[in-house]
Amino acid sequence: MKKTLFLVLFLSCALIGRASSILIPMDDKQSNHLKAYGLAYWVLKQEVSIQWLLNYKGGSFLIPYAQSIESECRIRNVSYELLADVQASTILSQIAEPETNMDAVKLDKAPKMAVYSPKNKLPWDDAVTMVLTYAEIPYDLIYDEEVIKGVLPTYDWLHLHHEDFTGQYGRFYAAYQNAAWYQNDVQQNEQTAAKLGFKKVSELKLAVATAIKNFTVGGGFLFAMCSGTDSYDIALAAAGVDICESMFDGDRADPNAQSKLNFQNTFAFKNFKLDNNPYNYEFSDIDNTNSRNLNEQNDYFTLFDFSAKWDPVPSMLTQNHEKVIKGFMGQTTAFKKSLVKPDVLVLGETTSASEVRYIHGEIGKGTWTFYGGHDPEDYQHLVSDPPTDLNLHPNSPGYRLILNNVLFPAAKKKKQKT
Repeated sequence: MKKTLFLVLFLSCALIGRASSILIPMDDKQSNHLKAYGLAYWVLKQEVSIQWLLNYKGGSFLIPYAQSIESECRIRNVSYELLADVQASTILSQIAEPETNMDAVKLDKAPKMAVYSPKNKLPWDDAVTMVLTYAEIPYDLIYDEEVIKGVLPTYDWLHLHHEDFTGQYGRFYAAYQNAAWYQNDVQQNEQTAAKLGFKKVSELKLAVATAIKNFTVGGGFLFAMCSGTDSYDIALAAAGVDICESMFDGDRADPNAQSKLNFQNTFAFKNFKLDNNPYNYEFSDIDNTNSRNLNEQNDYFTLFDFSAKWDPVPSMLTQNHEKVIKGFMGQTTAFKKSLVKPDVLVLGETTSASEVRYIHGEIGKGTWTFYGGHDPEDYQHLVSDPPTDLNLHPNSPGYRLILNNVLFPAAKKKKQKT
């Protein structure tokens, strides 16, 4: 009789303790935050839905239990906890309490990813392609020919490599005009422009920028960093206006270009002034690199807090285990706050420098996010610098912001509360 009772109790405890969910904590207990995003993407690719627990343990993921998923956690060195039904229900009940600044957002489908980048660029030339590769999140490389041929509507998410959409070759002329890589870049761009029927590279880049805008307006998710942010808006504002000097396109720039800019065409920036000196490594006064009194020791920006239940979109984009993020430079390091449009949502800023680092907005049916700087773990990345080894930075809060944008489209059907 005692043996039978013991067996019943044992089986009951086993059933109660059986895992029904896997919790991927995203606070300081996570051994590899970056790989955790890759795991979440992999789960979505298996057509398994995930609950993104906003502001719970750093923005944790709650996943239905499967042995294959648990094995994948171990393979990727991602920390996880096994939860019984009652434990998962308790967490969700806690999150649902009206007084808690938490929410559970359902992720349904892995977004189809594209990166707009020259095919000859190495993966470490761009932080986004580098972290996607490290996190094992698949993406397609597309560039001018593919965009002009109309492939963008087949994707959900698009990242702009550190591109110069103005047709000025990144303003590298003064320092690198005699370098083989620069001359090769100019030659390839000119050949592509001619092949696609454009007289100038700047005209090709404007057509590409317009196609990207149409993609976003139609419901796409756009993400850009460094010069892919301000040069993009400058190209849109300068549509139909020649802002390139002769070393870039063979003829003089329009001397009245500044007065002809149309700021209604831009995503993020207003009232900026072009830098008319082609020998300067700068496109306009949007970038705050030369105005800030910061160095590597005191360069930080702060993420804003948002209501997870009422503002789920910015809450998703700012999920992190740290709220104060160390800064990093780039051709476009940060954006002057005075030149950001009033309807743009600021996600992170450096108040002492009057600059914003991380911004977001809506246009049409889609959204865009701009992130200043080049590489979150390389303070002042220079041409020909060695690649960042993300094995040394598996918990990088700066890189986490990039990956928040990768998963954000999976929740695109969740509507903002009013």
